[in-house]
Amino acid sequence: MNGTATPATGHLDLPGGRIAYDDTRQGDGLPVVLLPGMLDSRTAYRHLRPLLTAAGRRVVTMDLRGFGESSIAWDDYSPAAIAGDALALLDHLGIERAVLVGQSYTGATVVRAAIDAPERVAGIALIDAFVENPPSGLMKAVMTAMGAMLVHWPASWGLYLRKMAYPGPKPADFDAYVDGLVAALRTPGRKAATRGHVGGDSAPVGWAEQVRCPAIVLMGSKDPDFPDPAAVAQRQAEKLRAEKVMIDGSGHYPMADNPQAVADALLPFLARLA
Repeated sequence: MNGTATPATGHLDLPGGRIAYDDTRQGDGLPVVLLPGMLDSRTAYRHLRPLLTAAGRRVVTMDLRGFGESSIAWDDYSPAAIAGDALALLDHLGIERAVLVGQSYTGATVVRAAIDAPERVAGIALIDAFVENPPSGLMKAVMTAMGAMLVHWPASWGLYLRKMAYPGPKPADFDAYVDGLVAALRTPGRKAATRGHVGGDSAPVGWAEQVRCPAIVLMGSKDPDFPDPAAVAQRQAEKLRAEKVMIDGSGHYPMADNPQAVADALLPFLARLA
C-alpha cells in the first residue's frame, strides 16, 4: 500500500456518543489500531502512520471520547471505558483480531482491552504509558493541581507541550499542532471532557499481570513525565513479560519527535505476531 494514501474517515455511533476514526482499509497482516493520549486527537500519529502503511500495514487511528472529532459529552472518559470503544470499533470494521497501540493515557486502555477480549487482541504496544506507575502522595497533589489548571487555563497545556514534552527535536508542524490542541480545549463543553481525562485512572496497578498476549513497551529516554523513564519502562515490561525499547532522546511523544525509531521498533514486533 502507498504510505501517502489518504485514509477514509468514519464515525462509530455508540450509546453514549460518536467516535471518529480513520482507516487506511488496506494492508497485510494484522491491522494496527493507534490510540492517542490524554487531550489529544488521532492526528497525534500523523508522522507514524505513513511509515506503517508504507510497510504494508492496515492502520486505524481513533479519536477518544471528548476530543478530536468524537462527541464531547460522555458519562465516562476513563481508559477502561475507551477500551470498550476500541473493541466496538473492531466490530464495526469487521476486524476479528488486531494489535492495539496506546500512548500515555491510553496505555491503560490497551491493557484493559487485552484482558477483556483476549481473543480480539493479538498484541499490544505501550508508548510512554503510565501503567503500573502509581504516583506518590506528593505527585498526586501535583497532578490534581495541574489538572485544575488545564481545565481553567487551556494555555497551560500549550506551555507543557512547548517547554517540557519535547526535549529534543520537534516536528515541522509542531507550533500549528499545539495551537490546535489548545484551541480545542477552549471549545464549549470541553471542560467536562478535560476533567474526565485528567481524573481518569491511567496508572492502574495489577492489570498488566493479567495480560496474556505479546506486548512491547516503548519509552522516550527523556520523557519529563517520569523521574526515571527507563525504570518505569522496565517495570511495565516485567509485568507484561514484554520487550522494552528506549527511544533515545525522545520526550513524551516519540511517535511525533522520532517516528522512524518508533516504526523501527513496532514493525519487527508486528512481523513476529504474523
